[in-house]
Amino acid sequence: MQIFRLLLFVCLGIMASSVLTSSLIPILKHKQFQQFIREEGPKSHYSKEGTPTMGGIAMIIALILVTLIGAKLNHETIVLIVVTLLFALIGFMDDYIKVTEKHNLGLRAWQKLLLQVIFSAGLAVYMAKYSGYGTGVWIPIADKYVDFGFWFIPFVIFVMVAMTNAVNLTDGLDGLCSGVTAQVAFFLAVTGMVFGHNQPMMFSCALCGACIGFLIFNKYPAQLFMGDTGSMALGAALSAAAILMKMELMLPIVGFIYVWEAASVIIQVVSFKTTGKRVFRMAPIHHHFELGGMKETRVVLMFWLITLLCSVVGYVLILI
Repeated sequence: MQIFRLLLFVCLGIMASSVLTSSLIPILKHKQFQQFIREEGPKSHYSKEGTPTMGGIAMIIALILVTLIGAKLNHETIVLIVVTLLFALIGFMDDYIKVTEKHNLGLRAWQKLLLQVIFSAGLAVYMAKYSGYGTGVWIPIADKYVDFGFWFIPFVIFVMVAMTNAVNLTDGLDGLCSGVTAQVAFFLAVTGMVFGHNQPMMFSCALCGACIGFLIFNKYPAQLFMGDTGSMALGAALSAAAILMKMELMLPIVGFIYVWEAASVIIQVVSFKTTGKRVFRMAPIHHHFELGGMKETRVVLMFWLITLLCSVVGYVLILI
């Protein structure tokens, strides 16, 4: 019966997100909250300039509404919602500067990083001192918990900051981030069901549904973009749910696409700084495939299928 409950709240998330997103599009158009494409990006993306952005607001509202309907309003639920909202606020400030100043530069990198570290530290301290779960982390394959002790707090901060920025980098093609995140969120929902983490399970169901509902309007050609408001919130939501379930080390496995995207940027920057040469045609890696002649829709489909495969691997690891 639990799986039917899980699917029910995914469907509620889809309905809430799709209704809210469709209602938000004309508002964003009226406010002229439009996407500005960076000049150094692929030329094929220039036609996307002017598409409404900050659509992540609809996903966040849908996520919170469905979570409050399905989950008990206890400390875990409150922590999940607050962390998501705090990171959404970072993205919102970044987006708002971009749309009001009419360019593709928002908050400075150090400003975003500082806020991310502060908010992540708050979650890390809560988990270590007040959650009752302690400082242990579940190790895949070995199927045991290892106490990270003093290193747990910096570990959680790293997971939150790294995952949030990796999800943000993934949001570069129509439907890519929302499609990948829906699958990772569904994996976390199943994980919560298997290990008995009811509040993160319901939260992940709502997150999965919110992403799918948004995807209806975000698929190619996108009617709107989620903006940093959405991508920052999604990264934080996934990370917080995994951390509350002690599944931090499953994120790089199931969310391999996020890791691949972030790693491609790091490799590209290091290579160019040290040798003056680029490893990829363009980073993040999804642009490398685009510039190689692959259609945007095929790149997105390929990344979705890779995430599906990684999710299957994840299911095997938690069920064996």
